[in-house]
Amino acid sequence: MMADVPDNAPQHCPGTASEQAGKTSSCEGCPNQKACASGEPRPPTPIGAKMATVKHIILVLSGKGGVGKSTFSAHLAHALASDNTKEVALLDVDICGPSIPRIMGLEGEQVHQSGSGWSPVYVDDNLAVMSIGFLLSSPDDAVIWRGPKKNGMIKQFLRDVDWGELDYLIVDTPPGTSDEHLSIVQYLSSTHIDGAVIITTPQEVSLQDVRKEIRFCQKVKLPIIGVVENMSGFVCPSCKNTSQIFPPTSGGAEKMCLDLDLPLLGKVPLDPRIARSCDEGKSFLNEVPDSPAAKVYLNIVQSIKDYCSNRVTEEQSTT
Repeated sequence: MMADVPDNAPQHCPGTASEQAGKTSSCEGCPNQKACASGEPRPPTPIGAKMATVKHIILVLSGKGGVGKSTFSAHLAHALASDNTKEVALLDVDICGPSIPRIMGLEGEQVHQSGSGWSPVYVDDNLAVMSIGFLLSSPDDAVIWRGPKKNGMIKQFLRDVDWGELDYLIVDTPPGTSDEHLSIVQYLSSTHIDGAVIITTPQEVSLQDVRKEIRFCQKVKLPIIGVVENMSGFVCPSCKNTSQIFPPTSGGAEKMCLDLDLPLLGKVPLDPRIARSCDEGKSFLNEVPDSPAAKVYLNIVQSIKDYCSNRVTEEQSTT
């Protein structure tokens, strides 16, 4: 993971976890220099302390926009929260294109301040949501911010939201490998990230960008839970026949996963009822539970739950 950087650090801070902490020229005059240079264990960062009550953190990534990443994030949250014994939260860090409020049926809701921080908006008793969309006066408002301001908002979401005890925190990210991605990985470096789920569509133009996303994960040492191929054929709701809308000219996600030795979590077929459910702010899994797409979704979610459980078991065995 990337090194953690304190709020009051200078511009080119190497990070508290770096071997160069407290030793570079940029460290001169920093109030943390002596503590960093000593190598002594430091107390958890505010973000680390806040995330200490979260058992599993899952990032949802995509190389391109429009591949169904937010749709998948929302349905992953719905599926995990269908177990009433689990506490689930969905964090939308797509600062410029927050679609989660609409997909989750929370458009028009507002965030309230409490003594323990910002209170997230709840879909159900065990499903919380936070998005910049709740802070805008209108869904049509444009967020025209440079990188530092976007990064500051992401830090606030992680540090100031009163998440409480969580079994799963799902982070819906913007497309690509930009500031927001570096920030979320950096800010969570002192915590436990289970890994990333990468969303793609079958055509090569999408896979090309997904390979960049995979390289990003490898460079920042972010584990990859697996790949989901979205819009993988069209299943007619009437006759149940499947047609290829986006032909996998280069073999699709399946071949890419074979080449890169990554798990393919599943192929979700196109179903117009998914889009309708998102527009209406409803869970497709509850609306059409017997559809082919819903069954694939549930199989993918089970694979993610198994991955998280196995990761906990592995960590316990090493300690």
